Amino acid sequence: MHLYLNATSPYARLVRIVLLEKGLVEAVKLHWCDPWADDPELLEANPAGRIPALITTEGTTLSESLLIALYLDHAYPQRPLFPADRLAEVLHLAGLGQNLMDAAFNSVIARKHRGDEADSSVLGKRRHRAIKRILEQLNCELGNSPTNDTLSLGDIATAGALDYLAFRLPEVAWEEAYPGLAAWHGWVIGWTSFRETAFV
Repeated sequence: MHLYLNATSPYARLVRIVLLEKGLVEAVKLHWCDPWADDPELLEANPAGRIPALITTEGTTLSESLLIALYLDHAYPQRPLFPADRLAEVLHLAGLGQNLMDAAFNSVIARKHRGDEADSSVLGKRRHRAIKRILEQLNCELGNSPTNDTLSLGDIATAGALDYLAFRLPEVAWEEAYPGLAAWHGWVIGWTSFRETAFV
């Protein structure tokens, strides 16, 4: 398999964590690229020019991190990340994590192209309201939740989104505002797959 990615994409990191958790690192060749440079190989794998993009062993091209994770979990069922007995719960949490990731990522991209005024636009304010609402819900749902002995895709997506928020939008200061959520997050980022893919 071939995976197109870069080091600061929260979406690509999600797939890297999935590969580590499922013991598939040696089965995938990583292609580090700049998605803004219209890299020809990336565009062949994903004409949208977005990362991550995966080429399976059969030559099928896949895009979108959650869809890639779903494929990997189905094709390589060891250590399932979508456990059947908790599927709705896991998908619920993965959706919250994905929405938080999207709001944070789009805020970063808007600032890159429009500067600080992006935050005061109608869309910028809407994104920041969404971030606040999602953080509040996650804190309510996860602040006192027991930890498990395995990770699910919901854990990976949500903790990855929280890491990205701290990395790119530190002024949100979610760890101080939501200590219960921060405690849950501390459990997830203690896993080797998170330490080995940490943003730097």
